[in-house]
Amino acid sequence: MITDELWRGGPVFIRDKDAFRIGTDSVLLSSFARKGRARRVCDLGCGAGILAVLLAWQDDARTADGIELQPDWAVTARENVKLNRLDGRVNIVSGDLRCCRDFFKAGAYDLVVSNAPYYASGSGKSSKNDSTAAAREERTCTISEVCAAAAYLTRWGGRFALVHKPERLAEIICALRDSGLEPKRLRFVQHKAQSAPNLVLLESRRGGSPSLTIEPPLILTDGSGNDTEEIKTIYHRE
Repeated sequence: MITDELWRGGPVFIRDKDAFRIGTDSVLLSSFARKGRARRVCDLGCGAGILAVLLAWQDDARTADGIELQPDWAVTARENVKLNRLDGRVNIVSGDLRCCRDFFKAGAYDLVVSNAPYYASGSGKSSKNDSTAAAREERTCTISEVCAAAAYLTRWGGRFALVHKPERLAEIICALRDSGLEPKRLRFVQHKAQSAPNLVLLESRRGGSPSLTIEPPLILTDGSGNDTEEIKTIYHRE
């Protein structure tokens, strides 16, 4: 078994040829979502458990649940939980997030997160790997279904944070509001200062009043192609 260490002395994750390796998306979302107090966290479509592990790692008093439809990924997620000695605080459920009522209580979480599939089914070229295609495309759930599940799980006043593609921002905001989640914080992610955004980080609040804060963009690299100071901080790099 091959493992990757996210940073020196930090969380360790299995490298699996059939699953995504540690992605920038999940790391950035875990950093974005850490603002505000959250003792109980749920990750919708947790994949290999990266977000659940990272969020539990941030706070010793925090517990996290993850739900994952693909059995092989759920197994990998549980192995990652064990690798990081978080068995007592992180629980991975094999199941469909659209049926979250069968597994979790309503309003049980302070924070719900999701690195949801980015592309509508049939909107582009699919991966030949079925598990990868299911993670990238809305084959098993739509953004509206993810938002509906998040609204059910989030307590009144609780938060739902997700990472997605900027080109679907209007659709995402509509889906959030339709589910009773009010967008509150938005931050674009850009490879360079001059680049167009390639990701969006968005936090909503259940029962929140209309008022959206647009935060300064998160820039990944400087003019020389090196990590920016903020990225160094997020990844604990000197």
